[in-house]
Amino acid sequence: MLIRKIQDIFIIFSLLSILSSCNSRNEDVISLQNLTQYVNPLIGTGGHGHVFLGANVPYGLVQLGPTQFSQGWDWCSGYHYSDSTIIGFSHQHLSGTGIGDLGDIMFMPVVGNVRTTRGMLPDPQTGIYSYFTHNTEIAKPGYYSVLLERFGINVELTATNRVGFHKYTFPKSDDARIIINMEHGTGWDAPVEGFLQQENDSVVSGYRKSSGWAKSQEIYFTAVFSKPMKSFIVSDSIFQKEGSSIIARKAYGQALFETDKGEEVLVKAALSPVSIENAKMNMQEELLGWDFQRTTANADKTWNEELNKIILESNGICNKRIFYSSLYHAMFFPCTYNDVNGDYRGADGKVYNDSTYTNLTVLSLWDAYRAAFPLMTIINPDITRNLGNTMVNIYKQQGKLPVWHLMGNETDCMVGNPGVCIMADLLLKGIDIDKKAAYEAMKVSTMLDGRGMNWLKGYGYIPCDKETSYESVAKGLEFAIADWSLAQVAKKTENKEDYNYFINRSKSYRHYFDKDLKFMRGISSEGKFREPFNPFRSIHMKDDYTEGNAWQYAWLVPQDVYGLIDLFGGQEHFVNKLDSLFIVKGDIGEHANDITGLIGQYAHGNEPGHHIAYLYPYVGQPWKTAEKVREILSDFYHNQPDGICGNEDVGQMSAWYILSSLGMYQVKPAGGEYIFGSPIIDEAILNIGNNKKFIIKAINNSKENKYIQSVRLNGRSYSKTYIKHTDITAGGILEFEMGKTPSKVYGIDTKNRPER
Repeated sequence: MLIRKIQDIFIIFSLLSILSSCNSRNEDVISLQNLTQYVNPLIGTGGHGHVFLGANVPYGLVQLGPTQFSQGWDWCSGYHYSDSTIIGFSHQHLSGTGIGDLGDIMFMPVVGNVRTTRGMLPDPQTGIYSYFTHNTEIAKPGYYSVLLERFGINVELTATNRVGFHKYTFPKSDDARIIINMEHGTGWDAPVEGFLQQENDSVVSGYRKSSGWAKSQEIYFTAVFSKPMKSFIVSDSIFQKEGSSIIARKAYGQALFETDKGEEVLVKAALSPVSIENAKMNMQEELLGWDFQRTTANADKTWNEELNKIILESNGICNKRIFYSSLYHAMFFPCTYNDVNGDYRGADGKVYNDSTYTNLTVLSLWDAYRAAFPLMTIINPDITRNLGNTMVNIYKQQGKLPVWHLMGNETDCMVGNPGVCIMADLLLKGIDIDKKAAYEAMKVSTMLDGRGMNWLKGYGYIPCDKETSYESVAKGLEFAIADWSLAQVAKKTENKEDYNYFINRSKSYRHYFDKDLKFMRGISSEGKFREPFNPFRSIHMKDDYTEGNAWQYAWLVPQDVYGLIDLFGGQEHFVNKLDSLFIVKGDIGEHANDITGLIGQYAHGNEPGHHIAYLYPYVGQPWKTAEKVREILSDFYHNQPDGICGNEDVGQMSAWYILSSLGMYQVKPAGGEYIFGSPIIDEAILNIGNNKKFIIKAINNSKENKYIQSVRLNGRSYSKTYIKHTDITAGGILEFEMGKTPSKVYGIDTKNRPER
């Protein structure tokens, strides 16, 4: 039995800890299973996954990996599996986003005097890039390598939290070079200013300032070479300058060496969001030596420590490679955005110091409030504590909770107040943050007039003829979700006035519902639905919906499913419409790229629909959720580069897979009520912190046995179709009895359905 094995391991580890006070590294290894062996980092690098490929550690500031010549939507991360070019190896990348940015502090090893421009395809001699083949790529958690065919240079990369570590194996040459490129990122942002300075024969430092999705980005670095430079030259784009330092919009530096055949030149590059001096401090703290193999092993161990938060046993229905690759991808972000001494750059551009928590960035909140952060509240509450403190401080610095925060910048990307949903979830789950400050941040953020809120406060909804940026329905529905979330916190703290105000405002979703057609529709300031109306239409930024159509947005009331059922006219009408969602065919026509992973008009490739398959237990038909969840898990996740059916969206797509594989999903945006679906694991041990474990078993599970027959919690019969966060974090055992046909009793009775 897996449980017995794990128990034995932890007993041995505990005894060893008692016998020795030094807590050696060997003892740490005993408690860890080798789970990185199951990770395939290439999943999601093809198709429209936009997943980062390279070397990093969980939640690290550094994402060191290849940046390719090609640019565009499928290169948001800087890399796409279809491409065969590399222009350099950048220290920061995004993962799974629909907008690109970063690609900062790019290094490129070359032989000879190459042009530093991008060049033109298909001739690499016109620029800096080289071709490569996937046959020479090796990608593992914390490690990446590839052969640059043009130069015959083998590149190996690894990383710590704040330091990228390069190993370049050169051919014999009297003109080997390492180019530091401060101009090119992933192509979505524009360089504003680059600075490079040679400090001695083995150290170069500088910074890059740029403007793109995040309007004011700046990142500082210091790089140390394992071999003294023969010389160092600087240039402004293609024009060489005198001296050993440069400030320019397109700044380049080239470190020149003589190399023997097979000679390794190593480079360590430490980053800081604050200063060059802090980058040096980060280097001193995280990577003093030159042991590349040990650093790679440490990165692997760090990944294993995180992946061991869920120890899985499966009979093959749940593919371990997909599961652990998903868990791996869900742990890229949010990433560290401070230095080892606690310094960080705030949302107002000022430098702050706070070493009581880890400041974070890359906060894709609209995507991640649905599954990625709820998953973290179970298996990594420390990250969510850091998130809560980060968000409170962002509020203090910019006057509102973050919407989509990137490198200290508010992008205001996407709709609604997702930061309120996340903050409410943390407070309701008892995460240790400043409750008073958090509540103030939530309340102030929900009352600001921008982004359509002024119309909501004036009309009780957002009129489609007043909100000039369109998306009125999506904005209104998301605001209602946030208002409900805040109301739950007000209720818990017995603030009746706030509760009544926000719970009433959360009912604003009712205005958009057309009871005749049973869709959410744009409604004018005169109370008339927008015409003409086509429920299949989805033209990005030109409709009343965000990255979706009326079929997909009919269900975006996860906070009040029973209220939505009433709007439909009762359970029968609700179920008929919900069934039809997964069947109906129609011409979407021009639409957002995110509408992918279609079953009928259900679109798994975009987040607003991620809860829909879990709505059937609310009407006493949990077997339909089992059928839909199994179909999604099977059809839209694969162990291939195109193995994610849509944008990874900074961990959300992967988190849906993880939670659903375990048999549950949080439908309501806050509070921790996880609805049961259909587990595909046989057994999973969740290490939830404080030496507690929550064990999930699926007995008699198979491809055919996808229906829950009964449930036991800690050995006792459990008749409800959901479990609460407090039951999970208390530790225990949840057992699902599975069968080939839907149970005639499980989940039918109204008292066992999800709470109102």
